[in-house]
Amino acid sequence: MSNINSLAGLGWRAFFQQQLTIDEWEDAVPARVVEQHRSELVVATATTTQQLPLQHAMTDLVVGDWILLDNSGLFVRSLERKSCFVRKAPGSQLKKQLISANVDTAFIVCSMNDDFNLSRIERYLSLVHESGADAVVLLSKSDQCDEPENFVRQVQQLDSLLPVLPVNCLNLEMVSELQPWISEGSTIAVMGSSGVGKSTLVNTLMGEQRQDTRGIREDDAKGRHTTTSRSLISLPSGGLILDTPGMREIQLVDSREGISATFADVESFAERCRYGDCQHLSEPGCAVLAAIESGAIEQRRLDNYLKLLREDAVNSASVAQKRATDKALGKYYKRAQSEGKKLKGR
Repeated sequence: MSNINSLAGLGWRAFFQQQLTIDEWEDAVPARVVEQHRSELVVATATTTQQLPLQHAMTDLVVGDWILLDNSGLFVRSLERKSCFVRKAPGSQLKKQLISANVDTAFIVCSMNDDFNLSRIERYLSLVHESGADAVVLLSKSDQCDEPENFVRQVQQLDSLLPVLPVNCLNLEMVSELQPWISEGSTIAVMGSSGVGKSTLVNTLMGEQRQDTRGIREDDAKGRHTTTSRSLISLPSGGLILDTPGMREIQLVDSREGISATFADVESFAERCRYGDCQHLSEPGCAVLAAIESGAIEQRRLDNYLKLLREDAVNSASVAQKRATDKALGKYYKRAQSEGKKLKGR
């Protein structure tokens, strides 16, 4: 972050400035989390970069967060987020996992080969819409595709207002078309499955070999995961880019609004169903099924909509139950410790 010498260059906005008290305007030092490690954070201010050990007093922080430091460089408090990416933690863990905060635009990268998947794009769109950031779909490997327009058309049918660009991540001229989203102080996240060209895109935007890249596996057109950590990287354009690890497993949690925004067409038809609790499976008077018969909606799209709703409902309920159980267990331990102290004093 050495080439950034202002808060605006770090992404400071009026949204964050308005959260400061009068005293904080005078004494506090705004800082942004630019790297996240197991026991410490790396934060950047308008004048310097420093390590900040994690403390119990801190809320859960993630790359992109804004915090306030005192004049000695010690943590004071965190600021409210403008946007936040959250997913269910990988594997069997029943908790949410923060991915990044205060991202302005998310580049959803999908390659135009055998790994092209509309349902996966819809999953990422649900995640982005829930976060509060804007979405741009980048269709990579355009140099290896004979008819990129066909892929663009398929994605555009998901949302006519969604920006969709075919791109060769190695081609500087094509990548320069992303300039409107990477201007000074803008924060971008790059998302997509492994091997779609995320690291290559970052390298091209950086103008240097910043991240390792590898080819795709020839048997299934999927890539080998190369990025292993999250950090904010400053771009020559003045923007900031966060390259997230491959995230092969993206489980939605508490993403009902994001799903609704992604499948606005399906929900528009659902409002016309005869029954308010219509499941859109075989009920009489189902406007969604009628839309499928007329060709207004694809069966694949409805199937994925219902799948994501079920997944989000199950994960959200599981995480909520785990949180309630942990809270009750914590109260039990405190009560037991209190009783133990009373007995010990007798």
